[in-house]
Amino acid sequence: MFDIVSPERIHDLIQVYGLWVLFALVMAESMGVPLPGETALVTTALYAGSTHMISLQAVVATTSIAAIIGDNIGYLLGRSIGLRLILRYGDRFHLSSDRLKIGQYFFMRHGGKVVFFGRFIALLRTFAALLAGANRMRWWYFLLMNACGGVCWAIVFGGAAYLFGNQVEHVKGPIGLLLFVIAIGFVVAGMVFFRHHEKELEKRAKAALGDP
Repeated sequence: MFDIVSPERIHDLIQVYGLWVLFALVMAESMGVPLPGETALVTTALYAGSTHMISLQAVVATTSIAAIIGDNIGYLLGRSIGLRLILRYGDRFHLSSDRLKIGQYFFMRHGGKVVFFGRFIALLRTFAALLAGANRMRWWYFLLMNACGGVCWAIVFGGAAYLFGNQVEHVKGPIGLLLFVIAIGFVVAGMVFFRHHEKELEKRAKAALGDP
């Protein structure tokens, strides 16, 4: 599996199938499938920059469209299947209806930041859309932040790889790791804050969303 999605294998597939490989990997990752969409973007941009057989505009456009479509599919899955699973099995994981309402309240207040910046963080990029759907984030707002995040991500990583070549490979890993560590730090801090303010958050969520 890792050999199939390695940068070398992706490079070979791009030579045969072109931008369809980039489109498929980015869209699948955005839907919630743990595939290396960012690696596909950087590899395709490197190939485009070294061979000039693919334009940077085509790489950015393909990536953006794939990210937007994949995220919207992930959002719909989260809003339908994901929410049903949480309602049915949530008690086993201590996800009561009150805690689910807190999650919906959080995405109502901060979902745009999660969706936009989540595009730049590996694990969150895969599951942000599913979480947004399961927590009933407003679709039009999700679509807006999803599109902005997808386009910015495609321009930043695709453009950097296209312009600076293999030098990007040396910094992409450390930057991605740093962003991941920062995200974990925010999650831990959020969990500590939640444990100390759960009752207050429940009151705010019920006041904002209603009691049922």
